Amino acid sequence: MNLERQVTTRPSYSARSRGFSLVEVLVALVVVSVGLLGLAKMESLALSSTSVASARSIAAIQAASLAAMMHANQDFWQNTGVYPSTVITSQNNPFAGAPPCLTPGTSACAPQLMANYDLNNWATALSQLLPAYSAWITCGNTPTLPSISCTIQIVWAENAVAMTSQQNNGTQNNLANLSLPTYTLYVQP
Repeated sequence: MNLERQVTTRPSYSARSRGFSLVEVLVALVVVSVGLLGLAKMESLALSSTSVASARSIAAIQAASLAAMMHANQDFWQNTGVYPSTVITSQNNPFAGAPPCLTPGTSACAPQLMANYDLNNWATALSQLLPAYSAWITCGNTPTLPSISCTIQIVWAENAVAMTSQQNNGTQNNLANLSLPTYTLYVQP
């Protein structure tokens, strides 16, 4: 009896096709890590942009609020004796001692007292919303316009995220040259 042994041969696999090597896994891990770091940086820029847009919206709303107060008190703001220029900052509110004008009807406050009260309320609200601000309210006669016109300008400091380390170093070294965001509203009370 002749027993033949059957030998089954397996297909030969090369060492390369058996799986991933440790080097390949490490390279893939580095590529994924760099991508995730880029994603995290984009997220921080998006959050920073949201806070910048929020501050700009607050400045616009507050300037419109003061314009509405000017329209409501036209007896003062359309007068030629209106304040020619007023500066209000987060540290200095010249109207902080204004008495409250809450009495309606015929015994209501005089127009100038109402304007002082309005400016005090406006400055207080603005300091709560934009902590480091300066506001200029400039009124006067404009030759081309039939009545007095006013300019409300608000400047504030905001936090920003630098895209690169060069931008970050440039911002830290040149804070004096950094242009602060400004919102200007022209009003004809």
